Amino acid sequence: MTLIDYIVVFVYLLGMIAIGLIAMRKVKGQEDYFMGGRGFGKLLQTFAAFGAGTGAHEPIQVGRTGWTSGLSGVWSALMWLFVTPVYWITAVWYRRMRHLTLGDWFVERYESKSLGAAYAVFAIIFYMFYLSTMLSAIAKFAVPLLGFDEIAGFELKYILIPGLAGIVIIYGVLGGLTAAYWTDLIQGVFIILLSVLLIPYGLWALVKEFGDPETQGFMDGFQIMHERVSSDYFSLFTGPSAGEFPLQYIVALTLLALVGIVVQPHFIATGGGSAKSENEARIGLVVGNFLKRLCTVGWAITALIALALLAGNTELATDPDLVWGIAAREILGPLNMGLVGLMLACLMAAMMSSADTYMIVSSALITRNIYGALINPEATEAQSLRVARLTGLTIIVGASVVAMTMADVFAQFTLAIELPILFAAPFWIGMFWRRANQSAVWITIGFSTLFFFLLPMSIPDVVPGVRTDATWTATTNLVTKTVTRDATAADVARHDAWLEATRQAKEQGNQSLLEKIGDEPPACVVGEQIEVVLKTGGKAIFFSGGVKPIGDVAFELVSESKEGNISIVTRRHTGKLEGKGFFKLDLLIYHYLGFDLSNVSKGTLETLRLPTRVLLPFLVLIVFSYFTPRNSKRALDRYYAKMKTEVDPDPEVDQQNLQASYKNPKRFESHRLFPGTDVEALKPRKSDVLGFVAAVLVCFAVIAILVWVAGIGS
Repeated sequence: MTLIDYIVVFVYLLGMIAIGLIAMRKVKGQEDYFMGGRGFGKLLQTFAAFGAGTGAHEPIQVGRTGWTSGLSGVWSALMWLFVTPVYWITAVWYRRMRHLTLGDWFVERYESKSLGAAYAVFAIIFYMFYLSTMLSAIAKFAVPLLGFDEIAGFELKYILIPGLAGIVIIYGVLGGLTAAYWTDLIQGVFIILLSVLLIPYGLWALVKEFGDPETQGFMDGFQIMHERVSSDYFSLFTGPSAGEFPLQYIVALTLLALVGIVVQPHFIATGGGSAKSENEARIGLVVGNFLKRLCTVGWAITALIALALLAGNTELATDPDLVWGIAAREILGPLNMGLVGLMLACLMAAMMSSADTYMIVSSALITRNIYGALINPEATEAQSLRVARLTGLTIIVGASVVAMTMADVFAQFTLAIELPILFAAPFWIGMFWRRANQSAVWITIGFSTLFFFLLPMSIPDVVPGVRTDATWTATTNLVTKTVTRDATAADVARHDAWLEATRQAKEQGNQSLLEKIGDEPPACVVGEQIEVVLKTGGKAIFFSGGVKPIGDVAFELVSESKEGNISIVTRRHTGKLEGKGFFKLDLLIYHYLGFDLSNVSKGTLETLRLPTRVLLPFLVLIVFSYFTPRNSKRALDRYYAKMKTEVDPDPEVDQQNLQASYKNPKRFESHRLFPGTDVEALKPRKSDVLGFVAAVLVCFAVIAILVWVAGIGS
């Protein structure tokens, strides 16, 4: 980075702090601090949803999976696409709750302050792990841009992560949600820049490097990209490189995301709770998230450009996580226009636009559902605001510590995604079924905590033999696909990069680096027939951290076959293995039902976990709700009457409407699908159906745009 790049980053950070100082003047009470006075319109709600939903780890993640799996790697971030239409429905829920936190919702619906406190604890842990992935991603991205990985003997992450955390704390603590939303508006523009900036410059770099700049324009870079990269890397669902994200895995991820995302704590604000009206809530949440989906298209195209341009880069042969940072350095650096600094500022924006909202939401939960509910119920507004400002930094500091001490970014992300299992069933069932009650919810949370987290963590330690027992260290079969096709320029460059990276690792005597580089790609010249070897499987079935051999590695042949230009050899481990990580207790069900899991792919294996992770908590809650006492009729009547009462943008009118509903809980009985039953589902309105259908059509439009852009020049 040059001086102008550092100036760009400095001006950006200074601007964020200035917004916090300005917004601080408007904060008078908890509703101002936590919800911005519920006065946000479509624009701010859109960019709040966009900013909070777009993490700094996602473009880097798509860069890595695009590098390894081609266009199909986009599903590592696009798995949320078909969840988006449901937001058209859920946004109304969050606005009609009229709460400051989702913890408040659990308190009201289940008449339990302790449930609100438990949800607050869950939220803090969830955000620490989720946000830590973004902080870790920023640190990884910055290394190739800055050109150094240490400052005064300290790794860069130990300087960069606390520094960014400090900026977020300053403007977020000062200005609350108003500051977060205004910064999100600015940062949203930066994120859009992040998503598209490398595309035109990258295409032009392809023309300059491999074409004729005198006669070709940057759009000709698409044709060069297709010439240099094998066609199977441009497949969204099929082809040898698409095995990491098969269709059934995408469907499973979508369902898991749908079930869990509704209880992510920031949805009470960005999901619609801070909007002026239900209409603003809906439009903001849906449009904001579709903006993110379109940005994902940009990330995928950038990854394909990097494949064509940087296949010979030795750093990427060692670590594909560096794709985004190296692409920014190699494409934008030579221009010396401050664009490298702008790119770093853009990625910081992707992280900070999420972190600020998470911090405010966490401070609200601690203040209202722990401090106000259990420690000081008589707290004044001034006292509550002081506590909010002091505790808001808890999530940021905690996430920074996790990011600096936990090396496995994927493990951080996976844990964060699975944690909502604890509260998902109580939320969904509580929204629609009066019979769900406090006792059944506690049983469900206890069961989920034990079955999905505590037992998987403790079983290998309590019963050490599990780690080496052949039954439990079983792996999926190792499938080696040998694809015969014409060599591309990228194939030649990959082999040269592998040779250079291997030479450097041997000179350093770095055995772990040699293992990370992997097997040698085929040596070739462009146009000749080569055999590309793709290995899948060999993954641990019951252990989250995989298995490692004890002694010599041994395999036996299972089968051999040929499909067109693809030869397939299937083998299985026969040597002694040791399991690492957590024990996947939920897969025991399939084992004892007699299913052979050795032949399934990684994607299918994860898909099979969906019924247990999603359905079991729902089943437990429903069954135990029939054997435990209901919540009080008065509380249930008030809650469901409120949720049927449409929000009026005028707070006084809205309160009058609420009071009318409380006096007559049967006021909207005709709106119910099943009147006179315990099921509180409402009849869909015309706007509900039309909005949902339109959103589904937009989902397919996003896919069509992605396929069309990726196909330009083919």
